[in-house]
Amino acid sequence: MMLLRRLSDHVVRALSRYPAVALLGPRQVGKTTLARTRIAPAVEGRPVEYLDLENPSDLAKLSDPAGYLRSRDDRLVIIDEVQRAPELFTVLRSLIDERIIEKRRNGHFLLLGSASIDLLKQSSESLAGRIAHLELCPLDVLETEVADPSELWTRGGFPRSLLAPDDDASADWRANFITTYLERDIPSLGPRVPAETLRRFWTMLAHLQGTPMNAAEIGRGLGVDPKTVATYLDLMVDLLLVRRLPSLRANVGKRLVKMPKTYVRDSGLVHTLLRLDKLDDLLGHPIVGASWEGHVIENLLRAAPSRTEASYYRTSTGNEIDLVLDLPGDRRWAIEVKRSSAPTVSKGFHSALKDVRPDAAFVVYPGQDRYPKGEGVEAIGLVELARQLDGLLGSG
Repeated sequence: MMLLRRLSDHVVRALSRYPAVALLGPRQVGKTTLARTRIAPAVEGRPVEYLDLENPSDLAKLSDPAGYLRSRDDRLVIIDEVQRAPELFTVLRSLIDERIIEKRRNGHFLLLGSASIDLLKQSSESLAGRIAHLELCPLDVLETEVADPSELWTRGGFPRSLLAPDDDASADWRANFITTYLERDIPSLGPRVPAETLRRFWTMLAHLQGTPMNAAEIGRGLGVDPKTVATYLDLMVDLLLVRRLPSLRANVGKRLVKMPKTYVRDSGLVHTLLRLDKLDDLLGHPIVGASWEGHVIENLLRAAPSRTEASYYRTSTGNEIDLVLDLPGDRRWAIEVKRSSAPTVSKGFHSALKDVRPDAAFVVYPGQDRYPKGEGVEAIGLVELARQLDGLLGSG
């Protein structure tokens, strides 16, 4: 299997434009591998220094961070697990400003970290205008070549899960990943939430994949108030483990569902939380349609151009569009997701199209053929539509 991380070129480009770049993403998604094997060699003519703040010896080097980093001002410094030393951001700002005054070229620091609330807050406040934020997600359909395309959907895109020798090994890796996140990684980032409570919440979100979240109802199930549920959701969203898809803001003279829909972002984690280890288990489970919908939406959003705004549309009478993409250049696409190999489009979808007036409308299904469905709607496979989004002007 050949794996390509499309983000690598974007990181190199951002380093040429900004003094610092933050490459953020969940644990085990491949940030360190990308930085050391693809980014560092691409920075031509400059030495590279790598510091892992989970390594005590590397952390000790930064006991005087300003002095140490100033002595490395001729190189690109990669700082891994940077959220473990948030006080570094103030130091980095001072060093960057010195180099800006001296008219040094960009690309001084590449910061790697789990996308915690504290990390985003610190970097945005201390390094505003000096840093680019890029997100490394699990592998997507444009980065993998697999004999069976259902494998990425079933196992998800975390490299060790996708590349495991068999389904059992993949399921074991994901189960351990969830446990480690709950018991070690999340507490290390600051939030003090009981691991079992957060596991139950995460599992509830998997059961409710792709539905508007009712915080009061979930709170009753967890024995907490709706504000606490909202806090849990904010945490999972900030860690890039859950996506919150907002309702489209539209003045169409109809009553709209306004609550955001939530998706556990990696399909493999959805299946592990629901104890669905193999494709046959998934195909016989009621979650199969919602799981496929989340998989499609996540892959399309990773392929979409930067500054794309994503939402969904649903009226109180049930007229619905699964995904609305407002693309750069004032273009709007409407996308319906169907698991069937012979997809049909409902009257509700056509009625919703009249409300939102997209420039293009698609129904994404598991097949590969592209053909018209009538009334301006095209049936299209996931890979082809992802390629079309990736190729749009302004992508990345």
